[in-house]
Amino acid sequence: MTIDKTDITKTTQSVAVLGANGHTGRFVVTELLRRGLKPIAIGRNAERLAAAGFPGRGIQCREAVVEDDEALDRALAGAAAVINCAGPFMDTADAVARAALRAGIHYLDVTAEQPSVQATFERHEVAARKAGVAIIPAMGFYGGLADLLVAAVMDEWEHADTIEIRVALDSWLPTRGTRVTGEKNTARRLAVSGGQLEPVHQPPAERVSILPAPFGRQTFVELPFSEVPLIARHVRTKELHSFLSTIALRDVRDPSTPPPQAVDETGRSAQRFAVEVIVAQGDMRRRIVAQGQDIYAVSAPIICEAVQRILSRDIRDVGAKPPAAIFNAASFLQALGPDLSVEISET
Repeated sequence: MTIDKTDITKTTQSVAVLGANGHTGRFVVTELLRRGLKPIAIGRNAERLAAAGFPGRGIQCREAVVEDDEALDRALAGAAAVINCAGPFMDTADAVARAALRAGIHYLDVTAEQPSVQATFERHEVAARKAGVAIIPAMGFYGGLADLLVAAVMDEWEHADTIEIRVALDSWLPTRGTRVTGEKNTARRLAVSGGQLEPVHQPPAERVSILPAPFGRQTFVELPFSEVPLIARHVRTKELHSFLSTIALRDVRDPSTPPPQAVDETGRSAQRFAVEVIVAQGDMRRRIVAQGQDIYAVSAPIICEAVQRILSRDIRDVGAKPPAAIFNAASFLQALGPDLSVEISET
């Protein structure tokens, strides 16, 4: 297989995907094609890119490793944005974001890692704003979705007393990338307590909630992901806590749990998810619930919707920002309708 290293003219239709041959990366490439955009598939190994079937679909392939700045620069040539699907993001996000800034293009990733999100904001906000580009970490199921749900349900509220996020999965069949990231990410998880980012109290708190079918009564344990540093970046709240269902936690901690298995022609697994957000301000409470299928697959329409809006300039701001600081949350969630059902209620 020959890797194209020519410097093509930049076009708003070209989007580079790093880690394109990975589990989530393949969903992203397919979603970009569905939306009429032109993916550039980037991976560490030419043979793996070929094995993913990209050349047969007319997809341009390029080889690069994050340790090689020159290779990254060649791989991003001609793209208007880069989507980083190559975790662990504590190992890749900084190098790819720096390459995006050198190229003057937008950067997005799908990290669930809190330290990666924090580092991306701290290191790249000034340069991204100066370059007039958007840098958005955690623009996937973990992180970005909860950030958008919080912003949508708060609506006109300028602050909240408490925000709780509860993620229910009827199973969690983790990819190899998820397992590798879990082994490497040993940082203490953070929540907002008393208006400040603080380590999660031990033992972690538990919650019980009644969710729509097929979930019903679910037990949750506090286990925050990348949504916390996203939301804390732009939402004023005294308390922000995020919980994962004990069913999902049991699966992902069991080394014998198999990886996802496709059940339809799109490659999605049968996994179902629900994300419940409850915000409170004084005596008022608001609740929003989003449901869908396959947390890895749904990250593709989420991040590709973000790219499409950025390229069409349907954004509020630039710089290194959380999703809800750049997009209109309600409009964004509505656009995900085929892949996500959302219901808001007063409680």
